[in-house]
Amino acid sequence: MFNTPIEYIKGIGPIKAEVLKKELNIFTCGDLLNYFPFRYVDRTKFNRINEIEEELPYVQLRGVVHSLEIIGLKQAKRLVVVFKDNTGFIELVWFKGYNYIAQKLKTGIEYIVFGKPTNFKGRHNIAHPEIDEFNEEKLQQFNAYQGVYNSTEKLKIKGLDSEGIRRVLKTVLINLKETDVIENLSTDLINENNLISKYKSILQIHFPSNEQELKQAIYRIKFEELFFIQLKLLKSNKLRNTISKGFVFNKVGFFFNSFYKSYLPFNLTNAQKKVLKEIHVDLGSGKQMNRLIQGDVGSGKTMVALMSMLLALDNGFQTCLMAPTEILAQQHYQTFIDLLKPLAINVELLTGNTKTKQRKQTLEQLKNGELNLLIGTHALIEDPVVFKNLGLVVIDEQHRFGVAQRAKLHAKNTFPPHMLIMTATPIPRTLAMTLYGDLDVSVIDELPPGRKPIKTIHFTEAQRLSVFGFMREEIAKGRQVYIVYPLIQESEKMDYQNLQQGYDNLLNEFPIPKYQISIVHGKLNNEQKEQEMQRFIKNETQIMVATTVIEVGVNVPNASVMIIESAERFGLSQLHQLRGRVGRGAEQSFCVLLTGVKLSNDSKLRMKTMVESNDGFYISEVDLKLRGPGDIGGTQQSGVMDLKLANLAQDGQILNEARKAAETLLIEDEQLILEKNKSILNTLNNVDVNKPNWSKIG
Repeated sequence: MFNTPIEYIKGIGPIKAEVLKKELNIFTCGDLLNYFPFRYVDRTKFNRINEIEEELPYVQLRGVVHSLEIIGLKQAKRLVVVFKDNTGFIELVWFKGYNYIAQKLKTGIEYIVFGKPTNFKGRHNIAHPEIDEFNEEKLQQFNAYQGVYNSTEKLKIKGLDSEGIRRVLKTVLINLKETDVIENLSTDLINENNLISKYKSILQIHFPSNEQELKQAIYRIKFEELFFIQLKLLKSNKLRNTISKGFVFNKVGFFFNSFYKSYLPFNLTNAQKKVLKEIHVDLGSGKQMNRLIQGDVGSGKTMVALMSMLLALDNGFQTCLMAPTEILAQQHYQTFIDLLKPLAINVELLTGNTKTKQRKQTLEQLKNGELNLLIGTHALIEDPVVFKNLGLVVIDEQHRFGVAQRAKLHAKNTFPPHMLIMTATPIPRTLAMTLYGDLDVSVIDELPPGRKPIKTIHFTEAQRLSVFGFMREEIAKGRQVYIVYPLIQESEKMDYQNLQQGYDNLLNEFPIPKYQISIVHGKLNNEQKEQEMQRFIKNETQIMVATTVIEVGVNVPNASVMIIESAERFGLSQLHQLRGRVGRGAEQSFCVLLTGVKLSNDSKLRMKTMVESNDGFYISEVDLKLRGPGDIGGTQQSGVMDLKLANLAQDGQILNEARKAAETLLIEDEQLILEKNKSILNTLNNVDVNKPNWSKIG
C-alpha cells in the first residue's frame, strides 16, 4: 500500500496528483502518510468575537457572513468579508485565491472560521483564515486535537487545503491495516524505550484520539528519525576508525619541546592543555585523526593548532593550514612567523596574490620537502601544489569551504593526512552531535587569563549622537573603532549605499586630518582591501568602516570598540562573531549594537541576549531556538538530514536517548546481522545523511 502511486488514491486522481507532486513532492501513499501536521488545534472550543485578543495564537469562531466585497486594484486587490456572531463583527481578508473564496461563500449562512487574529488600525482582522460551512456533522468530525497541514494556493484551488488533505488521509487510514505497515524498529528497541508501534504512531499523528496518544505518536516518530541518523553516523565513525589508518606521530621532539619551554608567549589554559592531549593521543594511535576543535573567539584555538603542527614537524612530516580568506591567511602567516622565528622553521604563504617568482620557489621547496609549513587559502588545492609528505592538515573556519575543495586537498597525498578542523562558531551540543557525529569533537571553553569580558550596549538610532561622543572618548584614549554594516546579498546595492552614506556622515563628525578612516567593502579589489586593512592594523587610521568582511580574520589588539549598524538584521551567531573582533588586548573593550527604534520580539531577544552574555555556546543555543537549525554556523540542515518532525532546537533529550539506544545496539550487534535487527538494517541503508566524509576532507 505504501508504494501505491498517489493518483490511485480515492479522492485524488491524475490532476490533483500532479499538483501534489510538484508542490509537496508527494508521489506515493507512503509519502502522503509521512506528510505530518505542522500544528494541532483544539477544535471543540469556540471563541466570541468580543473576546478576541491579538496575543491569541489562533481563534475559532462560529457565526455568519454579513457581507463580502472584492476591493482595491492590481496588487492591492483583496476580498474583505465582514463576519459576525451575537457579540460583534470582525473582518476576514484574503489577498490570494480570493475569487475562489468569494464564489464559495454566501451571506446569511453559518460558518466556522479558524485563524490568527491581528490588529490593523485599531480593529481586529484575520488574514487567510480557514472557513467551513457549519453543520452538526462537521462538529462531530472535530477531534479534540486536529492536525493542520501546510498547503499552497495551487493545492487549495484543487480542493487540497488543510481540510482537503485531512479528508484524503482519512480515506487512506480507514483502509490501512496493521500488516500494511512495516515496523522498522526491533521489538526490544520498542519495549526498552517505551515506544508505541509504527502503525499506531501513523494513525495517531494524523487523527489523535486524545492528547496522551498524540504525545506518544510524536515521540515515537522523533525518536525514530534521530535514532537512524545517529546510527548511521556511529557506524560510519566505527568504519573510519577501523579502516582509516593514519601516520603515527610517536615523537615529541625538538620543535614542540623548545617552543613549549622557551617561546610560548603565555601559559596555556587547562582547556587548551586538555585538547592538546586529545590530539596527541589521536596522532599516536595509528588511525587517521579527524578532530573538530570548537572554541569561542579568542579562546586560543590557533595556538593549539600551531603546537599540533610542531608535532608533525618533529615526526618528519609536512603540514599546512588552509584559511577561508586572504586576510585571515595573511594574519596566520604573520603570527606563525613571529612565534616560530627563534626555531628557524621555514614557513611560507600561498594565496591567489602570491607573485609568480615566489610561487614557483614555494612550490619547488614544497615538492622536494625543504618547506615544512605552508599557510594558504583555496590556492592550496590547485593542481600545481604538490607535497612531499603531508602529514597534518589544519582547516580554519571549516564551514566556509565546499566539499569539492576539501576533497582536492585530500588528493595531495596517497595516504590520508591527519585532519584538524577549527571553528570559532560555537555549535549547540544537539546540532554538533548530528552535524559532526562522525568527528571527534574537542571544546576549548576557557578564555586566556587577563582577558576582560567585552561590555555590550544596545542603543537605538535616536541615541546616535551619544554613540559618536563615546567613539571620540575612546579614540582620545588612543583606541581604534570598527563600524560594521550588514551586507545581505538580495539587497547588496542598497547595503552599499547605506555604507557609503554612513561613511560620508562619519567624515562630517570625524573630519580629516584630525581623524583618519579606513573603508572596506565588496567593490574594492583584494589589493585595495588589503591596503585599507593594513592602514588600520598599523594604527594609521582610527576608524574602520566595513561590511561583514571583517567577521573572520582581523586581529587588532588596539581596537576596543565594535559598533554594529542595523544590528537587528544580523543573526545572534554573527553578532557574537563580530563582537569577537575586539577584546584582543588588555584594555576594556565595548560592543555597541545600533538598531532602529521599533523592533520585533525576536530582535529584542537577540539584543537582550547579546547584552547579558559573552558565552558563545549559550548564545548559539538561543540562536538555534530562534532560527531553527537551518543555518547555524553556515550549515544547512536540509542538506544534512531529512527531519520531518524532530527539531534539534527542542529535542535534545530525545536525541540523547536515541544516540544511547544506537550505541547500545552497535555494542550488541555491530554489523546488524541478527534476525531481530533485519528491519533496522534495511531502513538504515535508505537513510541519507548528506554530509562530508571528513577522513577524506570531503
